[in-house]
Amino acid sequence: MSSVPRAIPSAERRTSLAIGVTVAVVCAGLVASLVAARFSGAVAAPPAGITDAGPVVRAALPLVRVVGDVAAALTLGVLLLAATMIPGATRAASAEPGEPRRALALKVATASAFTWALAAAVGIVLTFADAAGMPLSEPTFGAQLVDSVWSIDTLRVNLLSAVAAFVVASWAALATSRAATVALTVIALFGVLVLAPAGHAGGSSDHETAVNALGAHLVGVSLWLGGLLGLVVLRRALGDSLGVVARRYSTLALWCFVIVGVSGVMSASTRLSGWQDLTTDYGLLVVAKVLAFVALGAAGWWHRRAMLDRIDAGGRRAFARLAAGETVVMGVAVGIATALARTAPPVPEVESDPSPALALTGFPAPSAPTAMSWLTAWRVEWLFLAVGLLAIGLYLAGVIRLRRRGDAWPVLRTVTWVLGWLLFIYATNGVLGIYGRVAFSWHMTLHMIEAMVVPIFLVLGAPVTLALRTLRPRHDGTLGPRELVLGAVHSRVMVVLGNPIFAAAFFFMSLVAFYWTGLFELALSTHTGHLLMTAHFMITGYLFAWVLIGVDPGPKRWSPALRLIVLFATIAFHAFFGVAMITGTALLGGDFFPTIAIPWVPDLLADQRFGGGVAWAIGEFPSLVLALIVAVQWFRTDSAESVRADRKADRDGDAELAAYNARLAQLADRDQRTKA
Repeated sequence: MSSVPRAIPSAERRTSLAIGVTVAVVCAGLVASLVAARFSGAVAAPPAGITDAGPVVRAALPLVRVVGDVAAALTLGVLLLAATMIPGATRAASAEPGEPRRALALKVATASAFTWALAAAVGIVLTFADAAGMPLSEPTFGAQLVDSVWSIDTLRVNLLSAVAAFVVASWAALATSRAATVALTVIALFGVLVLAPAGHAGGSSDHETAVNALGAHLVGVSLWLGGLLGLVVLRRALGDSLGVVARRYSTLALWCFVIVGVSGVMSASTRLSGWQDLTTDYGLLVVAKVLAFVALGAAGWWHRRAMLDRIDAGGRRAFARLAAGETVVMGVAVGIATALARTAPPVPEVESDPSPALALTGFPAPSAPTAMSWLTAWRVEWLFLAVGLLAIGLYLAGVIRLRRRGDAWPVLRTVTWVLGWLLFIYATNGVLGIYGRVAFSWHMTLHMIEAMVVPIFLVLGAPVTLALRTLRPRHDGTLGPRELVLGAVHSRVMVVLGNPIFAAAFFFMSLVAFYWTGLFELALSTHTGHLLMTAHFMITGYLFAWVLIGVDPGPKRWSPALRLIVLFATIAFHAFFGVAMITGTALLGGDFFPTIAIPWVPDLLADQRFGGGVAWAIGEFPSLVLALIVAVQWFRTDSAESVRADRKADRDGDAELAAYNARLAQLADRDQRTKA
């Protein structure tokens, strides 16, 4: 008697489940948002004399934001699950276009992304009406909205988010491959991250910390909520793979928990002056968010402790109930956060009369530097500090895992990696990071450290090799961290980037494009530009050092002689770059330096020329170090080849030389016979 397999849930049933759970989360967020906003007065009419967009706009704005936030989280979460965690029915099926589980996830992502895009578009209209105090029925409303949508920061970032959501929705409706799913995940991540400068973060007195914290908070919450919501929505389709996917998500959720907690504390610290502010309306909403966060942490701990092992033993229904309840609590937290964004914080957001330096850089102008400033001048850049410490921590964790396994790892590599990141932390948080924001010569010193010194240490640390030796491979065809690293280093893009000529040209031409265009002024006067500038310097410098002295896997390496030729050509171009600045008569950076008017930099052009000398002088030393390392590697390669040849000769009695001599003797004998 043959057994009848369990019927696969119908598409209608899966769709109704997805809609039901999502609606429950949204409703929880809406209720929490309304209650919190009413409590804090965020939806109350403004005082007499202040224009008002009307009660409909005031009430609808937080509701639309809740819908958009939940839809964005579901989009990002379900795409990440499909791209990296959900296996196919077989290993081969995981990589096939149109794999059923991935196809279902893409359908969910399509619907949620369209909802996200629509909510973002409506939110732009309502946000402008609320900020301008203009009813939607105003005859000139549309024209003024069009004129302002790109000039007002909040509207601009919401527009970018809406465009990203629309691109995701349109592409997800057509996508079938795993590579497309990865690309969609990156676009969705951008759509969430771009919202960081909006709200209180954009106008906080500690602008950069607030924006960094909100960006990390948004990503952490979206991945946490979206991933869990995606698990609940897709649980029936996952079948026997639910336990595997849940365990992978659990690791991600733990990271998200830490990110959300740390970023939440940092964000609150920029808006609360002390414990006494917790009794204000804003502070009480923060307390409510903390309670929801603690409840979610407890639920996550219970998941990891008791529920994951029960999934494979038939506890899927209990897991689904707990996960659904957890998503509802997350929805409540999202609703509270939406109301919090419309509640005035106790700490004033901006100074009433900021100095030019404070207005453009977010920090007051520092006093004139002294010799002791190299040791005593510190201003914590939390993002760069966190990146550096995380890179060191993950690297050391990998080394410890290798040693526990009984494998060796060169101490010198560990030392260079740690020194590189410590130097990066010092450069961005110490005297260079402070004075590099207001004086060209200090900026150029910081640039040279980030682009030419730090990357050499990091490349010598061989992080990719360490990652490939420590990360566990997956055997179900999904893209885990190890598979993503392998895919990146062996991709077609890396073949181009790993070409020494391209890397050198990209390194040099990007310098010219950066300093002799408006990009330099943008990087000096905006937080986003500053972050992108730092990332660009580090990436181009790392790429250039890697193609010359790197030991990590990648495209076929050029011979040491050719690499030295490329390096010496780059040295010549870099010298030209420095000389051009030394002899230049036009001030770089637009109106930035004249506007901030730092008193201890009376001659801006002289300071710029000194910066050109710094670029020439400091840039030459790392280049010579690179040349020395290439030469040492060349010598070691030749020595290793000689040793291998000697060992081979010892094993076979120098058969290759004997064959060569025999061939010569044969040719000589033939010549003798020909002459005879």
